[in-house]
Amino acid sequence: MDIIFNCPKCDQELAVDSSGAGSEINCPSCGEKIVIPQSPPRPPSTPIPTHDAAHPVNPIASSAAAKVAMHLKVPVHSTPTESLIEKPLVPLEVAAKETDKKMKVKTIRHTDCIEVGHDKFDEMVSNFLSKVGESNIISVNSLTYTHLDIGSQKLLTDYAVLVIYRG
Repeated sequence: MDIIFNCPKCDQELAVDSSGAGSEINCPSCGEKIVIPQSPPRPPSTPIPTHDAAHPVNPIASSAAAKVAMHLKVPVHSTPTESLIEKPLVPLEVAAKETDKKMKVKTIRHTDCIEVGHDKFDEMVSNFLSKVGESNIISVNSLTYTHLDIGSQKLLTDYAVLVIYRG
């Protein structure tokens, strides 16, 4: 015979075989350690069924399925419910359209930053990034590209920075 009782912490209804009475288990719902109570004695007003030839036994009523008592309760929560399905983050393009600032791209090439023999690439990149502001910068990517040098008519490999920002 099963002992049916509720968890004292989460009020989850539990059914345990009477041989486990007095032992300690973890509630499968909340994980709280609980002691299985002793089996309550059968009330004296409940007659013990007997079978005799005068009263035939209904085979459906005596089946195992008929003996399973359904004790159902709807859980009541005092806290707001949590969403079980998280919404995905909006794509970057959608996020850019929803803001008042447009998404922009700036490419700063190394060859454009050489003035009279002085390499000012780092200075120009730093100035541009500080002008845009750290909170508006979405990404900074390094690029390698090939271009035709007009003076020597040779293909040269150079580098650049691609900045994606809100502006």
